[in-house]
Amino acid sequence: MNTTPNTAVESMMRSGTMPKKITSIFFILLALVGVIYSFMINSAALAVFTLLFLFLFLGLPIAISLGFASFAVIYFFTTDPLPDLAGKVFSGINNFPLMAIPFFVLAGNIFTTGGVAKRLINLANAFIGHLPGGISIAAILACALFAAISGSSPATVVAIGSIMIPAMVKMGFPREYGVGSIATAGSLGILIPPSVPMIVYCVTVEQSVGKMFLAGIVPGLLLASMLAFVSFIVAKKNQYPLSPKATFSERMKALRESIWSLSLPVIVIGGIYSGLFTPTESAAVAVFIGLAVGLFIHKDLKLHDLPRILVESTKTTAMLFFIITMAMVFAHILTLERIPHELVAMIEDMNMGKIAFLLIVNLILFIAGQFMEPTAIITILAPILFPVAMALGIDPIHFGIIMIVNMEIGMITPPVGLNLYVASGITKMPLIDVTKSTGPWLLAVVIALGLITFVPQISIWLPEFLYSLQR
Repeated sequence: MNTTPNTAVESMMRSGTMPKKITSIFFILLALVGVIYSFMINSAALAVFTLLFLFLFLGLPIAISLGFASFAVIYFFTTDPLPDLAGKVFSGINNFPLMAIPFFVLAGNIFTTGGVAKRLINLANAFIGHLPGGISIAAILACALFAAISGSSPATVVAIGSIMIPAMVKMGFPREYGVGSIATAGSLGILIPPSVPMIVYCVTVEQSVGKMFLAGIVPGLLLASMLAFVSFIVAKKNQYPLSPKATFSERMKALRESIWSLSLPVIVIGGIYSGLFTPTESAAVAVFIGLAVGLFIHKDLKLHDLPRILVESTKTTAMLFFIITMAMVFAHILTLERIPHELVAMIEDMNMGKIAFLLIVNLILFIAGQFMEPTAIITILAPILFPVAMALGIDPIHFGIIMIVNMEIGMITPPVGLNLYVASGITKMPLIDVTKSTGPWLLAVVIALGLITFVPQISIWLPEFLYSLQR
């Protein structure tokens, strides 16, 4: 008798693929049962969600899953003519604030290529690099500054991490220390303005992009400070090496070289607050500044780089708009089925208070963050959760910041945490090791989420104060 084990099965068992496949099959079968049951009871609401989960578990992209689920439900459960949906979709994306997305994406790619990261790192190192864990703190500060320029978490991890992680290893720091701090700090890219997810949230629930940008500043600085404190404590506890203290002339040189890099967030936020231009116009200004600084001042950006930058920006923008478009069709079904209204009524009947609701929201968003990227989560869940939040008297801007911070956690937790994959890619570390390395800093993000959730003034103080001055 042949006693040799099945090598394919043995390999799958060793790698953990077998349990994953069994789990996927289980959820696919469960979703299929839900789809069949929804058709039996003629429930469009149940059908759209079970179809969405079915397509996601089958491995289809989020935009395709949203589109297939929505169009199937419209065809089988409603009397809406499918051609009429084209008009609804067009009117939904024919929105002036959405024009800011391609401009901010392009500006982020221009600044990523144009030598900005290197100058921001030199600036941060010059002022705080000599502290315990100073090089990590400098990297976190550089991430915060670069986030205010790029608006992208993965771009922040690439731009700062590709320079700082090798530098930390060369100085004698464990690689896990550098990877954990930068992979987590990179998530500041969607909290510190300008931020594409913030724009998507504001368009979805019809709020002010300018106020949302202002609301992200204080939480962003709070989170950056907490991440820096973790780096300080870990370095001091483990007695990691110290960097030499920069001289006054070295600090001034670093400041002079980075002054143009620091100008963008000031121009964007200052221009919006002063009324000089709208958030969309500020995005176009950011592109112009990025080109001028990269080509003529820093001279790190070359003309032959522009075609690649334009192609990459177009790909990212197309992906985002495809998700937004399909999510608007999905939201149309939610409105037809009065799902948000029924959810509000159910919450009111349960006499649920703000604290209980916000705890449930954080749990829902945490789970969603394990499977979907920020734009998809916002466009799907904001139309459902926002009316309930308003019925409970929660400030709409504060609620938006809660959603964004939850999206940050999703960026640094598996299985879909994009920052983890980026950090793994630039360091060649296994994904599981990258995930483990973020532990102390991830705890800081969770604590910050708790503070931001239950202390609304952290988010709404600055926009309320500045807008009150204009009255």
